[in-house]
Amino acid sequence: MRLKPGILRAEATLSRIGAPGILVLVIIAIGTLIVPLDTSVNIAFPAITARFELGRTGIQWVVICYVLTYGSLMLGIGRLGDIFGYLRVFRLGLAWSILAFILCATAENYAWLLAARVMQGIGAALVIGCGPALATSHFTEDLRPRILGFYAFGFAAGGGLGPLIGGVLVEHFGWSAVYWYRAPLAAFALALSVVLRAPPSVEMRESFDLIGAVLITGMMCCLLLGINRAPDIAAGNPLSLALAFGFLVLGWWYGRHAGRIARPVIALRYFRDADFLFACIATAVVNFACFAVLLFLPYLLLHGAGLPAAWGGLVLAIGHLAAMAASPFAGFLLVRISAARLALIGSVMTALGLWLIGMIGAAGGALFLLVAALALQGIGLGLFQVSVADLLLERMPREDRGVAGSLAQVSRTLGVVTAASLLSTVFAALEVAGVARGLAGMEAFRAAFGSIFSFGAVIVTALVLVGLFANRCKRAG
Repeated sequence: MRLKPGILRAEATLSRIGAPGILVLVIIAIGTLIVPLDTSVNIAFPAITARFELGRTGIQWVVICYVLTYGSLMLGIGRLGDIFGYLRVFRLGLAWSILAFILCATAENYAWLLAARVMQGIGAALVIGCGPALATSHFTEDLRPRILGFYAFGFAAGGGLGPLIGGVLVEHFGWSAVYWYRAPLAAFALALSVVLRAPPSVEMRESFDLIGAVLITGMMCCLLLGINRAPDIAAGNPLSLALAFGFLVLGWWYGRHAGRIARPVIALRYFRDADFLFACIATAVVNFACFAVLLFLPYLLLHGAGLPAAWGGLVLAIGHLAAMAASPFAGFLLVRISAARLALIGSVMTALGLWLIGMIGAAGGALFLLVAALALQGIGLGLFQVSVADLLLERMPREDRGVAGSLAQVSRTLGVVTAASLLSTVFAALEVAGVARGLAGMEAFRAAFGSIFSFGAVIVTALVLVGLFANRCKRAG
């Protein structure tokens, strides 16, 4: 039987990576899993809101405390990895995460849980801040797109398995189980990491830019918290205005600082590259729109469709499983087409998937149609994320790959925090408006659900149109 060209190319790639390389990728993937498996917490949202007597808008702080922490720290941690070694930072993150998971699981009140989520965010930043750089540093440059595809495959696998595992655990053991099970997984990955060799790192010819890291961390905190409090800015809330002012001042200060030293945390010259800048913005926009799935779909599945937590977790996992399947395929496609073009293709599929999810959810359509829409959205997101990560890594020198990988995660975090903050507020307002129009509770929820997902589809579509226009202008120029 004659093998198809795609199968032959896949076999050739695996042959070049070799058994030792595959082992390296598997170990890194196991350690990285503890971060995307946090999607298991989303299916526990209804249980957590009930346990701590929260409203639906209150659950946003469980998300924000976590993602704000790792989003603020990742650029500095990526630079630490560039200097001191990616493997060392990766191991520290695993060890730290073990303690954080135990503290989350044993939380006796809401304040304790939020503090533990901050600790978990520090561990996540250490693990994924250097993850892409650690994975690609073991291989030659021509294999980079495919290695990124395999890395994204593992990341998406965690995102897909999280709701499924979380649903089963919540149903049988309660909400705290979504944290308990990841502590032994982190310990197992830490034990396996002794097999890994430390890849070549930058010689200690320059010191870590501590001032720049502090400025970036403060700037990101002001930005992410400012986004969270954005609805209050129009009302003149002093804290919101102070955060906005703090972001501008720290950003200006970092710009002056970065221009004075040879090796800042991230050189501002990279942002003069239009493709590089657009990739960062696009990552934030697409993840903003897609986070609506994890934020609102659990309530639709468990309360609207009446599914048990385990079955709800399975449906919620579909998009991530689809992204997992698409990720290695994206790595192979990048050999044939540009990262920018593949990102646009992925964005179109994502927008269509989001629109269909909103239409089906609002109409109370058949579950299999919702599953198909989630799969389409997941495939698009998988293609998009691998292509954007490759574009960012391609634009930066090898010795700055820790920062490049972190920048992709930071852009993603901006989208997630914005969604957790603004979409929660807008959704609540839409629900209230629906009730005021005479809609019953779940009817009002479905109407708000459809509007939120339609909005997500619109902004991703607008992103695609801007990208096409920019590409045409570049060709004309």
